[in-house]
Amino acid sequence: MPADHASRSAVIARAASVLREAGVAAPRADAELLAAHVLGVPRSRLVLAGGLTGARLAAFDQLVALRARRVPLQHLLGSAGFRRLELAVGPGVFIPRPETELLVEWGLEVLRDLGGPCVVDLCAGAGAVALAVAQEGPPGRVYAVERAPAALAWLRRNAAVRVAAGDPPVEVVAGDATDPATLSTLDGQVDLVLCNPPYVPAGTQVDAEVSDHDPADAVFAGPDGLAVIRPVVARVAALLRPGGRVGIEHDDSHGEAVPALLRADGRFDDVRDHADLAGRPRFATARRRAPQEMAD
Repeated sequence: MPADHASRSAVIARAASVLREAGVAAPRADAELLAAHVLGVPRSRLVLAGGLTGARLAAFDQLVALRARRVPLQHLLGSAGFRRLELAVGPGVFIPRPETELLVEWGLEVLRDLGGPCVVDLCAGAGAVALAVAQEGPPGRVYAVERAPAALAWLRRNAAVRVAAGDPPVEVVAGDATDPATLSTLDGQVDLVLCNPPYVPAGTQVDAEVSDHDPADAVFAGPDGLAVIRPVVARVAALLRPGGRVGIEHDDSHGEAVPALLRADGRFDDVRDHADLAGRPRFATARRRAPQEMAD
């Protein structure tokens, strides 16, 4: 075994031990990802990279110390993976989660046979949902709605990067997802609305990475976690055309509550809830009824 490989392995093992003691969920993986970041290689090529010595070792040790203080790995790397995307993230924006990829997958299936669809991503954050739909879905119009100034800056940055990379453009809209004026010119014309809103009930214990670094207003939503979803349901009903679809991510305690809100609105049918890969309730979907269907 080459000396630099042995030395690098020992350094990474020590870092993993530090992260494990700090309560990091995946200490070895995080240590390897930080090492790969410092060495400028993908994690899969780490075994072929040079040693962690000198300035590189100092940089690595600094990153490990920050991660041990529960600074999110994605903040330290400067990006978060989401489906086929690498999105720039940092302070002020919610870090996209793998669970949300299931919501996008459902939405892409809805769009599969549509020509020139109109799609709206409400509570867009860094733009994960909108940018993935624009990249993978059929050509059409995609709008990403976000109200927080810091998150908007990350969203605009990511949208510009994807256009430069050759992806279809996403129109960034500064606005409140619950405001009837937001995208009101599209009312009754939208084929698909996807929404990953804040939904964690206030007071819920969350990981330090979330409580200390994700924006609170992108995570928590009132005592029951439904303070944003309730008005979003009405906004979605106005945006969708008859037959249009909606998917709303929710807390795993909302498997009955969010479908109930969609049914209670009276403008939706085919209301269903969907589990994530761990079997937990994760997002609700519904179809916008036509006026004549509501009259029947």
